[in-house]
Amino acid sequence: MTQAADVRVRPARTTDIPTMVNLMQPLVERRILLGKDLVELYGAVPEFVVAVDPADRVIGFGALHVMWEHLGEVRTLGVSEQWLGRGVGHRLLEALEERARDLGLNQLFCLTFEVDFFSRHGFAEVGEDTELVAADVYAELLRSHDEGVAEFLDLARVKPNTLGNTRMLKAL
Repeated sequence: MTQAADVRVRPARTTDIPTMVNLMQPLVERRILLGKDLVELYGAVPEFVVAVDPADRVIGFGALHVMWEHLGEVRTLGVSEQWLGRGVGHRLLEALEERARDLGLNQLFCLTFEVDFFSRHGFAEVGEDTELVAADVYAELLRSHDEGVAEFLDLARVKPNTLGNTRMLKAL
């Protein structure tokens, strides 16, 4: 059986998107991931890394979205069901964290149902009263049209799509 040691993480390519969509579908159906339109996925290719098996088949994916000077979001992290429990998600998250550090970020946010996974990797739940950013940064972030920023700020307009998700944060 191939293990995570045989898995490589590389930047995503546009040609990876169809496979990523196929891998995402069961996760979307089970409400583990929020669905994404193809136009969003293609536009976000530079944010994605993929895990590939020795034959360069995509078996996992994850994205890092820069939200502010020091803050990024781990988005759309998923692994093929056949590869669950073999460390692929860990490898993807490590690669995203390394990319975040390279970009100068020192905090990562995620909105997830997979609280145990992210907790094991140093993320902590964000409380209702937690001040995530300074008031001036909050005011600037409010101007964003990005749904991930709205989720981070816990704005009411995204609540119907994110009910049950947990907001989590990690210092790098």
